[in-house]
Amino acid sequence: MDIPIRSHRRNMSARGHIKGDDRLSINDVSKSRRSPLKRVFGRKQQRSNSAPARIGRKHLLVEDHYRVDPVDKRLLPGLPVSDEDWARDLHDFFNLVALVPVVVLNMMNWNWDILLDPNSEKKIQEAWVGDWFSLFFAVVVGYFVADLIWVILVPKCVKSPGVIIQHHIATLLYLLFPYIYPKDAWLMGACLMVEINTWLLIARRVFNKQGFTPWVIGLPQLFSIRIKLISVLFYITWITIRCFLYPVIMKILLQLWWNSYRQTSSLYSHYTICILLHSVFCVLNFKWTFDLFASKLRAWKLGKDAKIEKGL
Repeated sequence: MDIPIRSHRRNMSARGHIKGDDRLSINDVSKSRRSPLKRVFGRKQQRSNSAPARIGRKHLLVEDHYRVDPVDKRLLPGLPVSDEDWARDLHDFFNLVALVPVVVLNMMNWNWDILLDPNSEKKIQEAWVGDWFSLFFAVVVGYFVADLIWVILVPKCVKSPGVIIQHHIATLLYLLFPYIYPKDAWLMGACLMVEINTWLLIARRVFNKQGFTPWVIGLPQLFSIRIKLISVLFYITWITIRCFLYPVIMKILLQLWWNSYRQTSSLYSHYTICILLHSVFCVLNFKWTFDLFASKLRAWKLGKDAKIEKGL
């Protein structure tokens, strides 16, 4: 029902919204009396509705280091071409340099005669010497703290800053236990073997910015040997450390927790927290491994189908 509203009509007429003796409906009055905040949000919502639809494709972490087909998620030959990015390149250089003492000091704390002896019946804990543990611990903590601050201040230096920040915080918490319980210092050394694979992961990108596949023919000899060697070592360390060593560590932690439970009759010990933290890293490793090899398997199947169709 339309009703005359003289006072409101005069105000609206003065603002240029109505002319002459036009009548206003109740709906018109209610719309004109909307709060400024509501009017702003109303316009903002209208603009967002006119925007193009978002593509809801899930981003895989494997895409940060591999070329992935956006349609069928299969891996493509070669590596992502690295454009000039000062923030990322400087961060990569820092990691390539800083991880060297981490890896070297870690190796200096182990008895490699025991580790490399296939007939040895000693446990992995017994291969830990720990002569350089204090220096090793200081260097590792310094590296993770520095890298954590770097990523927080310059998040664009990595493609997944949120994952890196969470990973580093969990790692620093994990490092407290070998320091508080020296008998478990081997745990720190065993887990940080993964930094060998991390170094190779970064080296693949830094030393092959053009994104060549390692097995392409016609590359300069030294360059070809370098990227082949890095690629082979990368996959070897990925499988042996992420897929084999980390589950072995989990098995040892469960056994140590069980021994502690039998002695104290308490379900809680520091091994309980170690198991929880280590399970996070195991899940991440298996997820990244699944993303990597599932994409490779998909690429192999599609390539095989393409060959069959071509043959027909």
